Amino acid sequence: MKEFSKLTGIEKSAVLLLCLGEDTTAQVFRELSDDEVRMISRAMMNFDHIPSQLARDVMNDYYQTQKKYAGFFVDGEDFVKNSIASTGDHDRIDSLLEDVISGFDSRPLETISIMEPRMVSSLLQNEHPQTVALVLSTQKPDHTSKILSSFSIDLKTEVIYRMAKIEKVSPEVITQIEDALKQEIGDVVSQEQHSFGGTDKVVEILTRMEKGTDRDVLEKIQDVDQDLAEEIQNKLFTFEDLVNIDNRAMQMILREIKNETLTLSLKTASETVKDKIFNNISERAKEIIKEDIEAMGPVRLSDVEEAQQGIVRIALRLEEEGQIVIAGRGGQEILV
Repeated sequence: MKEFSKLTGIEKSAVLLLCLGEDTTAQVFRELSDDEVRMISRAMMNFDHIPSQLARDVMNDYYQTQKKYAGFFVDGEDFVKNSIASTGDHDRIDSLLEDVISGFDSRPLETISIMEPRMVSSLLQNEHPQTVALVLSTQKPDHTSKILSSFSIDLKTEVIYRMAKIEKVSPEVITQIEDALKQEIGDVVSQEQHSFGGTDKVVEILTRMEKGTDRDVLEKIQDVDQDLAEEIQNKLFTFEDLVNIDNRAMQMILREIKNETLTLSLKTASETVKDKIFNNISERAKEIIKEDIEAMGPVRLSDVEEAQQGIVRIALRLEEEGQIVIAGRGGQEILV
């Protein structure tokens, strides 16, 4: 267990919320961004015991910080822009934003983030796919998925493929993009390397798009870059994501898995995944698998991962056939 002085800010937040309980944590999470919730949640999952002294240190640090920074923080510029963008009157939004933006240092990429997706699609659809990829890589996945929905499948694929290949973008490239869009969304000044795009960003976008789009896009990417398509697919739905599948679907998947494959796949699985699987098989089968895992000698990690990917492929095939539904894939689709 780390000492208090060695905890990061995220870890301190995690300890604080664990001490405050589930109800309070839920209320706090409602006020945080998705990225903040993810970071704190991951940190919380690393704790299984919090020493009393560490809890006191974290609570005292929170108390002292609260006294020092009484009140609340707000980004006035973002608050104003988002409020204007939420009025619903598109003509009025454009007029007001033009007036407001002229009073601030122009930030076109931020302006895009509060524009209607259809307006951004219209703005970008005639740009080079690499330019579109760079611009959309700076946006939140949910906003990007809505913008991409207006593009043809070929343009979607081209843009997503290029986004997956992006790692670092130099200031010179950003400047070129700014110049190309200057008349539409203003000017941005940047003096540092920016981390945009990549497969993680693409996965977040694909999971928010309409059902089936991910499959269509990946098939086209596979034609030109099979390794990249596999990398995206492996992140798009992982073995650990099985915990989000309902019990009926889980049982259908398990019926198609050989016992030796299932046993091997559980060698490195989390307790959460093991519990999910064990809760959907008989007690006898569960005991046999547990005994086989304990008796299993050292195995290659690549063999375990291949067994897990085989199960993932079965789940995705059953979903494609319409036999099961995997929650969280297909944008904002609601399960009833």
